[in-house]
Amino acid sequence: MLCRGVAIVISSILCVGAASAEVSTLAPTPPVPLPKPRPMKDRIRKLPAPSAKQLFKAVRVGADLKPASLGFYTRGCLAGAKQLETDGPSWQAMRLSRNRHWGHPQTVATIKRLATEAKMHDGWPGLLVGDISMPRGGPMWPSHASHQIGLDADIWLTPMPNTRMTRRKRERLSATFMLTSNHLSVNRKVWTDAHGRLIKRAASYRAVQRVLVHPSIKRELCRTAGLDRAWLAKVRPVGGHNYHFHIRLRCPTGSTGCRPQTKPRRGDGCGAELDRWHKRLVARLKPSPKPRKKPIRRKPHRYLMMNDLPRACRKVLVARDRIVPPPPRQATRVSAPKIRAPAN
Repeated sequence: MLCRGVAIVISSILCVGAASAEVSTLAPTPPVPLPKPRPMKDRIRKLPAPSAKQLFKAVRVGADLKPASLGFYTRGCLAGAKQLETDGPSWQAMRLSRNRHWGHPQTVATIKRLATEAKMHDGWPGLLVGDISMPRGGPMWPSHASHQIGLDADIWLTPMPNTRMTRRKRERLSATFMLTSNHLSVNRKVWTDAHGRLIKRAASYRAVQRVLVHPSIKRELCRTAGLDRAWLAKVRPVGGHNYHFHIRLRCPTGSTGCRPQTKPRRGDGCGAELDRWHKRLVARLKPSPKPRKKPIRRKPHRYLMMNDLPRACRKVLVARDRIVPPPPRQATRVSAPKIRAPAN
């Protein structure tokens, strides 16, 4: 009797399981919806467009076009650039690996004139020329904001040595720091009257619109200028120019695509404007206040793109290369072979 009851219970359980299996087969579960495929344009990864700096830096030779400075000093390009020779009778080009000794023909001619006349009349042994511009101009951040249209040039305040430097030495030689440790005055151990005469000559040229120097160097020039002070109006104080001075030419005559800079203010610039610069330098010497709890968020640097430059710069960038003649070879003296007398 007990066995019969157990059999009945087992059979009832099996029947209930079979019924549930039939119900599950009759009512299947709905399928899981698949995600919608993304459009093809979203699948392609958008690469950032190259900046104008990358495009102009990749070009190693100037454009075979008529010389023209296009745009502004801090936003433009250069067509038909001329390269300054590596060596001259009174100058030597520095940092040759940068390939930045290209400029407007008028700029190159002004540098050569300054080098020759300073050596003849000012007791300056010769110029060490730094950056001028790239072969076709354009931005070369982070080293410079200007130097884009071939009308800017950096002249070292270090006198040229008597010997021709090797390429390696031109890369490793450091320019002379002309200020004291607190940046408030020039260092008398390295600053001479010839430095002042060199800067005065550069500012006296009509083609030169500005000469940028450190405020402390400008202060020294104001102190030693004497009665002839008209040229001091072109000498403008700018931070960071403590190893070199910067000459900037005005837009060449007939260059319609060049945007000129405003003329310097009247006067010698040795008054209130220079005093404000001096106060800023003194303020930097004071101990900094306690750091803020919240860090200052600075906007990331925005590189200039081709759309930021004049339209003519696109033609300059894709123009064919200018043929640069190779440097002349130095003539080597060939000694005549010695002829021995015949033996008797």
